[in-house]
Amino acid sequence: MNFLDAKTGGKLSVTDTVGNTWNMKRSSAPLIAQPSFDNSQSFNKNKTTSCMSLDELRRRPVKPGEASFYYFDHHFQFNAVKVLPGEYYVTDQNILISTILGSCIAACIWDSMAHIGGMNHFMLPEGDGSDDSGRYGSFAMEVLINDLLKMGARRETMQAKIFGGGQVMASFTTMNVGERNTDFVTQYLQTERIPIVSEDVLDIYPRKVVYFPVTGKAMVKRLAHAHPETLVEQERSRGSAAQLAKNNAGGSVDLF
Repeated sequence: MNFLDAKTGGKLSVTDTVGNTWNMKRSSAPLIAQPSFDNSQSFNKNKTTSCMSLDELRRRPVKPGEASFYYFDHHFQFNAVKVLPGEYYVTDQNILISTILGSCIAACIWDSMAHIGGMNHFMLPEGDGSDDSGRYGSFAMEVLINDLLKMGARRETMQAKIFGGGQVMASFTTMNVGERNTDFVTQYLQTERIPIVSEDVLDIYPRKVVYFPVTGKAMVKRLAHAHPETLVEQERSRGSAAQLAKNNAGGSVDLF
């Protein structure tokens, strides 16, 4: 399984889930790197890294919209939590946060001094005003940042990495869902004066993202469309992205 270290610039060579390889040039594409877990670098000397067991994590009270699917990631050898569409997760625990993205966006925000990080996963930029939930970027970004601040992060030491926004469904072309989501999160972070230090957005690929909230390290794997005609037919039968966002609470649908 090949992941890409989420750094900006350079030539990209991606191996997908069915063994195909693409070579391409993208100004925003991350460079290939092997996973590295040097947790000693640039840590706050007063910060003690902790790691709850899976049982302890599962016993934690769950806040509205917070991810709660915990598991052990055998590839990275880390306890992990999966963030589904409409969910978010913020922690100072030395665990892995993962998600899978299509046209959705995941914003990963990290405080470089407090070593606290979090991720969200939203489906559309904004709702119709009557529905405040993590399925919409305006709410998802506010919840993520507020939770970071509550845990001791400071806005001036936050930095962001953004992923997703792919045009992975032909039926989403007219709505430009991925492009709208990408524009929204970019402008939102600019308004909040939180710098985007790396990104892997747009294009046509679904993505798997893994994020290490204590170190701020993010890795992305571009996934292949093993059966694109089946995915397109499924998307047509389900309806538009706006309908999906309204009809699926709590992250039951991955948009790709």
